[in-house]
Amino acid sequence: MQVQVLNSPFSQEQAELLDRLLQTLTEPQKVWLSGYLAASLQPAFIQGNATAQASSQGTTQAVSKEITILYGSQTGNAKGLAKKAAAALESNGLKAIISAMSDFKPNNLKKVKNLLIITSTHGEGDPPDNALTFYEYVHSKRAPKLPELNFSVLALGDSSYEFFCQTGKDFDHRLEELGGTRLYPRFDCDVDFDEPAAEWLQGVLNNLSESQTQSSAVTPAETLQTVESVYSRTNPFQAEVLENINLNGRGSNKETRHLEISLEGSGLTFEPGDSLGIYPENDPALVDLLLYELKWNPEEPVTVKTGDVRPLREALLSYYEITILTKPLLEKVSKLSSNQELKKLVSAGNENKVKEYIKGRDLLDLVRDFGVWGESAQEFVSILRKIPARLYSIASSLTANPDEVHLTIGAVRYESNGRPRNGVCSILAAERLEPGDTLPIFVQHNENFKLPANPDAPIIMVGPGTGAAPFRSFMQEREEIGTEGKSWMFFGDQHFVTDFLYQTEWQKWLKDGVLTKMDVAFSRDQEEKVYVQHRLLEHSKELFEWLEAGAYFYVCGDEKNMAHDVHETLLAIIENEGGLSHEQAVAYLSNLQQQKRYQRDVY
Repeated sequence: MQVQVLNSPFSQEQAELLDRLLQTLTEPQKVWLSGYLAASLQPAFIQGNATAQASSQGTTQAVSKEITILYGSQTGNAKGLAKKAAAALESNGLKAIISAMSDFKPNNLKKVKNLLIITSTHGEGDPPDNALTFYEYVHSKRAPKLPELNFSVLALGDSSYEFFCQTGKDFDHRLEELGGTRLYPRFDCDVDFDEPAAEWLQGVLNNLSESQTQSSAVTPAETLQTVESVYSRTNPFQAEVLENINLNGRGSNKETRHLEISLEGSGLTFEPGDSLGIYPENDPALVDLLLYELKWNPEEPVTVKTGDVRPLREALLSYYEITILTKPLLEKVSKLSSNQELKKLVSAGNENKVKEYIKGRDLLDLVRDFGVWGESAQEFVSILRKIPARLYSIASSLTANPDEVHLTIGAVRYESNGRPRNGVCSILAAERLEPGDTLPIFVQHNENFKLPANPDAPIIMVGPGTGAAPFRSFMQEREEIGTEGKSWMFFGDQHFVTDFLYQTEWQKWLKDGVLTKMDVAFSRDQEEKVYVQHRLLEHSKELFEWLEAGAYFYVCGDEKNMAHDVHETLLAIIENEGGLSHEQAVAYLSNLQQQKRYQRDVY
């Protein structure tokens, strides 16, 4: 049936072209096109009657060329994407204003017309440290109505956590509540976020005024590539391992590996406070147990991504995640499996049972419990997640150790559901990695955990166990540049004799005056357990004096227990020593965060 475009604002030639196009479209294509046009025109109509009048005359009002990008980032991923998004917008003729949420004045939110939020989720659904103040403002009664705001949210997360991308979801929901209009739907990204991030940005650009983007042929994907350095998260450097040493003494309950890795020829640089990403391989023994259950040929080729075909065993060894189960994975498996017990497990209302099941189990457990899914090896692996990189706080200064990077990695071993379990990367380091071997690595910059710009500013460092790693880099850097500022280290572990990591180095820095003070807490050396927060309390008066004198306070290590306890202890010290109410102490600590004088590298 011929469709005629009558009574339209199109010229005769345009109407004929549109007629011919419409006749060739399928119903799904027509639906998609109508949605696309509605979305791309939507921002033009938010200005009310004036815009509607302009539209009736056959013109479209362009969205403001100015786009504000706010990021909430704990480890640097969101910030990196925000920078790349800004570059893509600028390449397409738009003006991008980029800011960390902690640096953005919340009262300016009502002045923003176009807003892109790029944020990670930290811990159990919490905002990153540098997003906390802005997050609380937006969710408070003080937040303004935003009827003229166009926004879109890119949420970063890890689907192995219960509250996947929760901070991004919260922002998306709240901005809508305040009257904002979505410029483009929210994207929730898992650990492998590059492709969905590029897709999201392309959608954002498509939905901005076409007149502002048609002049440039640069796509977001191209821009995201050009901003990358030669070696990056998407193009890791194969680095040679120089040393692999166990830092713990004989008889220790722990095994902590000190790795020294060559950066020669990589061009990679870093600063104290940054992290190193490693793409590890799965345990070959676990892969072989899984293959035994699968009964498929280990050499059967599978496509892991376009143009990348590997034997099944190699794909399970080096590409796919097999040690963690997630709720989304179980839901996908249930659609490919005929197992009724699995379908019942993932049915509505069983969220707690799913949470209980996936805790401490892996892909081998899933196959043993519910059978193999899919009719081929390709179908089996098609729903698996790419193995994520592991990030480790860098334990060395590039100034002090040119062309090298050092790491401090605690070996993770435990038992769950009747089977021994191993940390993927930590046990690779502890058991299978030898000097001369190579690792695929990249540098993860973290501007939320940095030494003070003023090298003479005093610093207080709290880093038990492997949390000491970045503070070793701090000390090496300060020694190398001759800093005269005071420094105070709080270290803790189980036993003084076997677990005092980098003991001789700390003692030398104390002797040479590079380190001013050091307090230690070895929890198992006496009947009553003593932790770093107890040492903080013992020195509460002096510690508060340091803070009042402008000291920077750093914490690195376990978030759920240690960092939480240290935070609460610090609040109590500020409250007691400062003679403040609890609310005033909270405000004092929040102000330290705003000044970047309270920084955390927690996991």
